[in-house]
Amino acid sequence: MKRLAAISLVVASLASLNANAGPISTVEVEAAQKGWGEGIVKIGQSKDPRKAAIQHLERFYAFDYGQVLFKPTLASVDQFRGTKKEALSYFVGQDLAEDKGFALAPYVKVRWENEGIITDGDSAISMGNYYFTNKKGEEIKVEYSFAYIKDKEGNVKINLHHSSLPFKL
Repeated sequence: MKRLAAISLVVASLASLNANAGPISTVEVEAAQKGWGEGIVKIGQSKDPRKAAIQHLERFYAFDYGQVLFKPTLASVDQFRGTKKEALSYFVGQDLAEDKGFALAPYVKVRWENEGIITDGDSAISMGNYYFTNKKGEEIKVEYSFAYIKDKEGNVKINLHHSSLPFKL
């Protein structure tokens, strides 16, 4: 019975988290995507990339509001990063052996091609390709699916991030 009460409390707190934030629009998702890409570029250009990555995680990911499902592009041994610390390791390389610091490439631009964005009240899902441009001007195509929620201030946050390199024969 205590467990059921605890689950009910979590559901109620999540419902109240964004009760005043209003529905998520396609425009808000696109703005979050643009900001996310600019944040990846900023991490790679920063004199303190760890600090920039922490700010990026706090601004764009919902780790402080519940579970985040994060499967980054270049993760194969430790495929899933369910904590802010593990996500930070992926972006700047620190704790896990396979992490070389994805955002340290550095990239100079990130552009998005959405296959689609589905909004459903206080949540949204997007899928498509995003392209990371490196200093040589080369684009790296990555497939992605992201899901979003809003925090109580109305900021769009990622609660599912799955990305991978396209399949090749």
